[in-house]
Amino acid sequence: MKKNFAAVLAAALMMFAAPARADVDGAKAEAFVKNVTTQGIEQIINANVSQAEKDARFAKLFNEALDLDFIGQFVLGRNWRTATPEQRKEFIKVYRQLNVSTWSKRFDEFKGKEFIFSGTTPSSSKGQIFVNSTVPMDQGEPAKVVWRVRDKNGNMKIVDIIIENVSLAITARNEYAAFIKNNPGGVDALIANLKSKI
Repeated sequence: MKKNFAAVLAAALMMFAAPARADVDGAKAEAFVKNVTTQGIEQIINANVSQAEKDARFAKLFNEALDLDFIGQFVLGRNWRTATPEQRKEFIKVYRQLNVSTWSKRFDEFKGKEFIFSGTTPSSSKGQIFVNSTVPMDQGEPAKVVWRVRDKNGNMKIVDIIIENVSLAITARNEYAAFIKNNPGGVDALIANLKSKI
């Protein structure tokens, strides 16, 4: 159950402690993530609307809360540097569509869950901070969920979700790197593969 919940949490909405930095407001970052989870629960999970409307609301929340351009560049890794502008644009577009279409339909699995927040942890990356939370499970220990938040000129965005010490961004980065390495089509082949999953 915990593993399944972790997978759902990951894309719905999606990393490393170091000496404290003073460039991110921890209280503001935590309030931001709390608001995102509250919107997801009240406006999507518990809303008495059609699946199509839930999909639309999820897409809006997902696009507003996550910095998908930043995440997309990270998960493509070193292949981002060699990709053409057209490939970069198409990858971000498909990556966004895939995440929205995949996870909005499974969002109801959040019903009955509650995020309990427990402050923040500094990040070694400038302009970033970790927001800590747990989710009580039906059985076993609560699931540990850490949100990596980026503050760019006062604009907060989620750039990774770490569930039970597994980074979703790093996992995707490793999977995409392996796919490109084993496919002569490179980035184009990856884009085609992601499109086939939408």
